[in-house]
Amino acid sequence: MSERPRIVVFAYSEVGYRCLKALLGSGANVQAVFTYEDDPGENIWFSSVKELAMGNGLPVFTPNGVEATETVDFIRSLKPELVFSFYYRDIIPEYILDMPRFGAFNMHGSLLPKYRGRACVNWAIIHDETETGPTLHWMTKRPDEGDIVDQEKVPIGECDTAMDVMLKIADAAEMLLARNLPLLESGKAPRREQDHSQATYFGGRKPGDGKIDWNDTARNICNLIRAVTHPYPGAFTVLNGEKIFIWKATPLDDNSSAPPGTVISAAPLIIAAGKGAVRVDQKSVTR
Repeated sequence: MSERPRIVVFAYSEVGYRCLKALLGSGANVQAVFTYEDDPGENIWFSSVKELAMGNGLPVFTPNGVEATETVDFIRSLKPELVFSFYYRDIIPEYILDMPRFGAFNMHGSLLPKYRGRACVNWAIIHDETETGPTLHWMTKRPDEGDIVDQEKVPIGECDTAMDVMLKIADAAEMLLARNLPLLESGKAPRREQDHSQATYFGGRKPGDGKIDWNDTARNICNLIRAVTHPYPGAFTVLNGEKIFIWKATPLDDNSSAPPGTVISAAPLIIAAGKGAVRVDQKSVTR
């Protein structure tokens, strides 16, 4: 029996962990894993790619980017036949993508071509989507634009937070990779061109983007809150000189004429929005 194709994996976060786990569970011929050291300033809620790889005796590397000559030369020396990127945060240069004869593939956390780029789950919730899901696609020099191999839809529930949806996507991504791996390893991966006219891109998010605009509708405000609640930095407002982070909230119908941002009730805390009102169910105060 011939040796299975040599694979180099770039991975991080829960999707990266699950997809590497799927490869290892299938007995795939993983030659090396590139990942990151965890940032002590980041809320690390996901499983460790590094620990999984080391626990399975794989060479693990955490370079500061992958463009250094010695890194590229090392990857070339491995003679990869497949390259995978699973939630790896750096753009992988085209000259690495061109190395494997069977192709380079990325697992993206949205139903491409919608929500290309970063923070795709957060943006999907902010925009009141009812479904999303991972896309396995061919990698090109322009991120998230390559032909689609396969997709798997997952629902976004009315009360789902970004973490809830991320865990659904991780489950689906693991399944998606497992069912396509035989085709990928045989060099017969499907490719369906994306409809680029339907593409959307919203870019990364910063903690300051969590500021609540009370002129918006109550539903939209609550979507923002659940999109950036724990483990993300949170949605916030300022009341009586105090910065308040709202971690959980419920949209309410409200027919009062109170201006947006007005406290309608103190217990429970209810704040008027541009349309409706928001009941604050969980909060914290920064003075």
